[in-house]
Amino acid sequence: MSWTVDDAPWWTKAVVYQIYPRSFADSDGDGIGDIPGILQHLDHLVELGVDVVWLSPVYSSPQDDNGYDISDYQDVDPVFGTLDDLDELIGALHAHGIRLVMDLVVNHTSDEHPWFVDSRSGKDSEKRDWYWWRPARPGTEPGQPGAEPTNWGSFFSGPVWELDEETQEYYLHLFSRKQPDLNWENPQVRHAVYDMMRWWLARGVDGFRMDVINLVSKEVPLRDGVVHGGLWADGSPFYTCGPRIHEFLAEMHREVFADHPEQLLAVGEMPGVTIEDARLFTDPARAEVDMVFQFEHVGLDHGPGGKFDTRPLRLTDLKTSFGRWQSGLADAGWNSLYWDNHDQPRIVSRFGDDGVYRRESATMLATVLHLHRGTPYVYQGEELGMTNAHFTRFEDYQDIESLRHISEARARGHSTDDELLEGLARMSRDNARTPVQWDASEHAGFTTGTPWLPVNANYPTVNAEAERADPRSVFHHYRRLVALRHEDPVVALGDFTMLLPDDEHVYAFTRRLGDESLLVLGNFTGDEQTVDVGDAWAFDEGSTLLLGNYDDAGAAGSLRPWEARVYRRSTT
Repeated sequence: MSWTVDDAPWWTKAVVYQIYPRSFADSDGDGIGDIPGILQHLDHLVELGVDVVWLSPVYSSPQDDNGYDISDYQDVDPVFGTLDDLDELIGALHAHGIRLVMDLVVNHTSDEHPWFVDSRSGKDSEKRDWYWWRPARPGTEPGQPGAEPTNWGSFFSGPVWELDEETQEYYLHLFSRKQPDLNWENPQVRHAVYDMMRWWLARGVDGFRMDVINLVSKEVPLRDGVVHGGLWADGSPFYTCGPRIHEFLAEMHREVFADHPEQLLAVGEMPGVTIEDARLFTDPARAEVDMVFQFEHVGLDHGPGGKFDTRPLRLTDLKTSFGRWQSGLADAGWNSLYWDNHDQPRIVSRFGDDGVYRRESATMLATVLHLHRGTPYVYQGEELGMTNAHFTRFEDYQDIESLRHISEARARGHSTDDELLEGLARMSRDNARTPVQWDASEHAGFTTGTPWLPVNANYPTVNAEAERADPRSVFHHYRRLVALRHEDPVVALGDFTMLLPDDEHVYAFTRRLGDESLLVLGNFTGDEQTVDVGDAWAFDEGSTLLLGNYDDAGAAGSLRPWEARVYRRSTT
């Protein structure tokens, strides 16, 4: 989008920090993070300099999927605190100039939500059509293999249909069987959601990150998908950016956001979204969402067997993906920039080196990401260079996706236990969910009790206290990146040009706004690399080193292991 410095929305120069409350900080010793624990560490967020906190779900929930299965949208689960605690957090963040964005999970509810309890009470329930109920496939008996209404597979393994014994009909769940999908074709559902959103905005919330929001429109009638191997078909063509999705989001904007000032933020998490659709979703003239959260780049190391069957990253694939999104949204729309979140393994272990070059690779990866065009997201602990958990036992894993993968893989007999553990160690969502490492005390200062998930064993050396005390640390590099986006308009709004698209070792690009240009270089290897960007940049007296992750400038034509540099040039 061709905004100017004077008319660009505030979020173009903002940085968002995601808090996964279960793992952030525990105030009462029960081993589970909570809202008062967040309040105890606001100084960390203030020093980092972030503008927005995205709070993963704290709503009432049976915790089947760690809070993404919601049983009451308008209350706080006691494990996290109270509504009063949340009000206090909103006020404390606002006092520091930090906005709060809530996670909005409305593709599905918990099966314990009163709406679903009513819906499954009988075929004549007034809320029966609030969810997707279907009879068994014609000619089959309910509960028999193959009787499911369609052959789609769930994101969490197994079928997307669960039989309700009382009514002998199936309900749809794209995720866990305890997460039945809401039927957005029913206008009563949509307006109940909008009422809830308005209630949160009136409470002081500054917007929403909308979980898998592009899956809410299903193609009707529901029908079978294509089986690409395995037991179940891919149903995504029938619910990813479905036929009414733009209509639904435009309606949501009119009903919820239109009467509020532009300080609000609407972020759409959209697995499988195309650039063409993202341009439509984020075009301000269409008034749907402000930015998308897309997944293309975090699938580049997935092998033919899926996310747990990993392959090494090819840097040229990453450049192709990032480059496509940078150019595709250059004149319309906006993108989110992220490496880590609660669903992704730690980036320093995934695409970097979490051993000898942990600091260098973590800061290089951060530099390359944050200097792109879009709004950067920092996931808790990423700014500390936290690594994957490196669990070696199945019993250490708790994530529902990982547990179901173990069960299904063993049932198929395609993987040995060693192979399963290797895949989990690389890609399990539990890698992102180990407790934040605050200091070198027992349990990393996260809790005085027993943590719900084991703390990473490297906490004595990798922790916030040590990082904040070391001016060369990952934490202080992130601080400089956040400040740079605030202070330099070219970082937020400058044009993007990819350099060296075929180089498998060095990531290079320029950003330009008016008379100012930046050159960004990142070495994605543990070896020294020669850099030649040709006529794109001349390393002369007009070129100054703005930011780097080594203590000295180094030679202009080469990069040390995992080195990052940002050069500035002005033609004025």
